[in-house]
Amino acid sequence: MIKRFNWLDIAKRLEAIAQTGLTYTQNEYDKERYEEIREISHMIFHHYTDEPIEKIYDLFTKDEGYPTPKVDVRGVIFRNEKILLVKEKLDRHWALPGGWADIGLTPNEVVIKEVKEEAGLVVKPDRLLAVLDKKMHNHPPSPLHVYKMFILCIETGGKLSAGIETLDVDFFELDHLPPLSIERNTHEQLVMVYDLYKHPERLPVID
Repeated sequence: MIKRFNWLDIAKRLEAIAQTGLTYTQNEYDKERYEEIREISHMIFHHYTDEPIEKIYDLFTKDEGYPTPKVDVRGVIFRNEKILLVKEKLDRHWALPGGWADIGLTPNEVVIKEVKEEAGLVVKPDRLLAVLDKKMHNHPPSPLHVYKMFILCIETGGKLSAGIETLDVDFFELDHLPPLSIERNTHEQLVMVYDLYKHPERLPVID
C-alpha cells in the first residue's frame, strides 16, 4: 500500500506490478494489460525525471523475475575526524566511496572492493551504521527504489589514489565539505554517519 501520494512512488509500484505480472502470468491477454501498465509507469517516470523513455525502458526491461529494490553500499572511513570522499567522474561532485551491490559478494566484500577501486585504500569493515530507503531522504527523483547501506571501515593499508570512476580522493572536515553528489549521499547523511561513528553504543539507523 502506498502511504504517501507521490507520483514517482506510484510509478515504481505500477512498474513492480507489471513486472511481477509479466513474470508469472501465462495468459496472453493479461500480458498485454501488464505491458500497458508498464508503459503508463514509464510515461510517469519520463514526466517527473526528464529521462528519455528509451532509457527508462532499458533500465527496467533488463531486470527479470520478481522486482526488488537495488542495494547501494557505501564505505565510511574517518581519519583524524575527517571523512573520506571521492570525486565522481559522472557529475564531478563528491561522495562516499561505493556503488551497487554485486551478485555473489557480501556487503562487506562489496565495500572492500569499492573503497580499493575508487580511493586506493585497503579497509576492514567494522560495523553497519545505517540502512536507508533513498526515497525517504533528500535525493533527486529516481526511477529506482534503492536501499542504501553505510558501513564503517578501518584503514589497514593502501594509498590514497583515484580510480577508473573517480577523479580525486581526499579527507574532509564536516564543516568544510566540497560540493556533494546528492544522487549518492546528502549532507545530512554524512552528519548522521559521523554521529554514529562517535557513538558506537548506538544501534544502526534503519528506515
